[in-house]
Amino acid sequence: LCTTFGTLATGGFSPRNASIAAYASPYVHYIIILFMFIAGVNFSLHYWGLKGRFNPYFANPEFRFFTGVTLLTFVCIMAIRFLHGETLAEDLFRSSLFQTVSIITTTGFVTQDYEKWPLVTRLVLLALMFIGGCTSSTGGGIKNVRIQVLLRFIGTEVRKIFQHHGVFPVKIGERPVSENVVSNIIAFIVLYLLIASFGVLFMAGLGLDLDTALGAVAATLGNVGPGIGTVGAVENYSHIPIAGKWGLSVLMLIGRLEIF
Repeated sequence: LCTTFGTLATGGFSPRNASIAAYASPYVHYIIILFMFIAGVNFSLHYWGLKGRFNPYFANPEFRFFTGVTLLTFVCIMAIRFLHGETLAEDLFRSSLFQTVSIITTTGFVTQDYEKWPLVTRLVLLALMFIGGCTSSTGGGIKNVRIQVLLRFIGTEVRKIFQHHGVFPVKIGERPVSENVVSNIIAFIVLYLLIASFGVLFMAGLGLDLDTALGAVAATLGNVGPGIGTVGAVENYSHIPIAGKWGLSVLMLIGRLEIF
């Protein structure tokens, strides 16, 4: 019951100190992977799914983007670990998929200490902490649709460099996004990153190393839980100075309220 609530709420708390690593069953891991992914998807789509209509999932641009980012990062993490000497086996597949889904949905469950993985995989996981889940999901982070709009906006600005008189509206799927909405989204992302930057400076000023400061801020502002550095997969926040605990508490509240 506790694990179910921790999964669908993307809360990530487990009744076991070792988190999901305490359960050796691959079956348990795969079931949690599935429901973490479900929790990271827009719940409006689940409404139609429960009514027997599954086309809205595949027609939704954010769902396709979220699925694509999840699969791409999972394959990259698994390939990097394999190239660094790990054996190509089911455990490599499962642990890579589990941590990818756990971090991008901001659930925070762990089955392995990813701090022992190659550095580039930890950087990929750090990026997923900022991206987060879909809109109207239980996940935190910036949200996939905002990242989509930002990338489309950058693409249109690049096209304007080569076609000065062209008109290139930002579109999500076939629907154009108004300039006001685009401006609002860009302002949100900039403000999110500014708050994160000030948070890292504050934590570093308390004596934390850069990895830990960055990981703690990304994990709390994105409501993930485990970060990188000394607040990584098998660590906790007990060693953070009292001022740091207050600062991270504020970041958790800001992240859950989505800033605006």
